[in-house]
Amino acid sequence: MNFEIDFLPVGNGEKSGDAICFRYGNLLGPRDQQKVFVVDGGTKESGEALVEHIRSYYGTSYVDSVLSTHPDLDHTSGLTVLMESLDFGQLIMHRPWEHATEICDLFKAPSTPTKMSEKLRKAITNAHELEGIAKRRNKPIVEPFAGASTPDGCVLVLGPSTTFYESLLPEFRETPAAKFESILSKAARAAAVVGSAVAEKVSLVAEALHIETLRDDGVTSAENNSSVILLLQFGGQKILLCADAGIHALTEALAFAQSRGISLNDLFLFQVPHHGSRRNVGPTILDQIKAPNAIVSVGPDCAPKHPAKKVTNALIRRGATVKQTKGQTLLYHNINLRNWYAAPAIPFFDSVEDY
Repeated sequence: MNFEIDFLPVGNGEKSGDAICFRYGNLLGPRDQQKVFVVDGGTKESGEALVEHIRSYYGTSYVDSVLSTHPDLDHTSGLTVLMESLDFGQLIMHRPWEHATEICDLFKAPSTPTKMSEKLRKAITNAHELEGIAKRRNKPIVEPFAGASTPDGCVLVLGPSTTFYESLLPEFRETPAAKFESILSKAARAAAVVGSAVAEKVSLVAEALHIETLRDDGVTSAENNSSVILLLQFGGQKILLCADAGIHALTEALAFAQSRGISLNDLFLFQVPHHGSRRNVGPTILDQIKAPNAIVSVGPDCAPKHPAKKVTNALIRRGATVKQTKGQTLLYHNINLRNWYAAPAIPFFDSVEDY
C-alpha cells in the first residue's frame, strides 16, 4: 500500500498551526482506489493552500474525510475554507456542546454574557461553524473517540476516550463550569508567563547526547489535551499524529495502544505535539514513542519557544531526524511521485534554554 502525507506551513512570524493532508491506497491507480484525508486546516490562508495542494498533487476535488483535532483557531479556521471549496465524505470532530451544558448554552443565547474567554468563544464558534457547513451539505458528522477507525483499519483513533474528553471540558479556559482554577490551569498559565519572559531574556544550559534537561513536569491546557491522537498504518509503516496533545493525553493514548497490543516505539514518523513545546512531551513519553523521522509544524519566527531545543535534542538523542515546516511543505511517502528536495534536519544543540 502506498501513501503520501503532507504537512503544510501555517502562519506568519511567530504564529503556528497544523494543516495536514494524506492519501493512501493505489496511488498509481484510479481515484476510487485511494483515500484522501485532511487533518486540521490551520488559518484561512493555509486552508486555501490545502485546497490547491489537493487539487494539484492528489488530482482530486473530493476528500473522503475531514478531521478537526480540537477547536483551536490555528487548526480549524482553514477547514471552513476547504469544506466550502471541495466536496467531502464526512466531517470527523468533537462537538463539546453535546457534552457540556455550559458550552451548549453559548449557542442557545449567544448574546448573553458568559464567563467564557473570548479566545475560547471564537474557537468554539468556529468549530460550531464546521458542524453547520457539514449539516448544510448533508454530510455525516462522526465524533472521534479512542477505538474508532476506518473500515480498512488504516486510520485508528488512540485518544481521547469519551470519559477522558468529558473530564477535560470543565477545565476549558474560563468556562462557566470552572468554579475554581485547577492545578493544571494554574501551572499552564504560570508556564505561559515564563515563556513570555524567555522571549526577552534566555539563559542557557549545556546539553550533550548523554545529558538531558527535558523533564516530565510539563503541563498544557485542557483544550490541547482534548486533541485527537491518530495512528496511521500503511503497509506496515506507522505514523503518529498528535496535534496539540500533552503528556496526560499521550499517556492515555499509550495505555490504549498497549491494551490493543500496538507498539509505538517502531513508528516511521512522529508528529511532535504542539509545535515542539517542551510542555507537551517528556523523557518518559519519548522513551515509548520512537521513530526515525519526526516533524514539527512551526511558523517562520517561532524560535526559541517552538520548537524547544531541548525537545529536538531529546528526539535526536533517541535516533530521530527532526524537520520543521517553517514556511515550507514537508512530504513523507513510500512512493516517490514528486521531484521535491529534502528539507534540512534540525541539528543537535550544545546548549538549550534553561526553563
